[in-house]
Amino acid sequence: MRSSSLRAALLMCVVCLVGCDHASKIVAAAALRNAAPVVVVPGLLDLHYTENRDVAFDMLSRLSLRLPAWAVTGLAVIATALVVVAWLRRRAGAWSEQIGLALVSAGAIGNATDRLLLGHVIDFIHVRLWPVFNVADALVVAGAGLLMLGVARTASRSDQLRRGI
Repeated sequence: MRSSSLRAALLMCVVCLVGCDHASKIVAAAALRNAAPVVVVPGLLDLHYTENRDVAFDMLSRLSLRLPAWAVTGLAVIATALVVVAWLRRRAGAWSEQIGLALVSAGAIGNATDRLLLGHVIDFIHVRLWPVFNVADALVVAGAGLLMLGVARTASRSDQLRRGI
C-alpha cells in the first residue's frame, strides 16, 4: 500500500475515533447523568458522569486561575489546530509518529468539539486514584505515548550511530 493510501486510512481512522468518542459520550450522558456511578470493577473502575469545564486534571483550578469558558474553548481549538497542523507537516515521519499524531489529533478534536458545542467536556470513565476521563483523553495519552517511544527509539539509534554500533 502506498504512503498516500496509508495516510488516507489514518485519516479515516481519526474520523472513526472521533465518532466513537462522541458516541460514548452520548451514551454516557443518557445513561449516567443524574444517576449513581456504575461500578464495573469494585474498588478500581466505575462509570461516573461529569462535566469538565476546566482543562486536564483541573489544572486551572489547582493553579487558582479562572478563565471564562470562551477562553478555555479558544485555547482548546488553538491547541487542536496546532496538533493537526503538526501532523500534516510531518507526513514524512515514521509510522509510529504518524499514528501517534493521528491519535492525539482524534482526541483533541473530540474534546474541542465538546467545548464548542456544549461548553464543557463529558467525562465518565473513573479509574480509582485518577481523575475522571473519556475516550478522547485515552486517545491523547496513547498517542503521546507512541510519540515518546518514537523519540526514545530515534535517540537510541542516534546514540548507536555516534558510538559506531
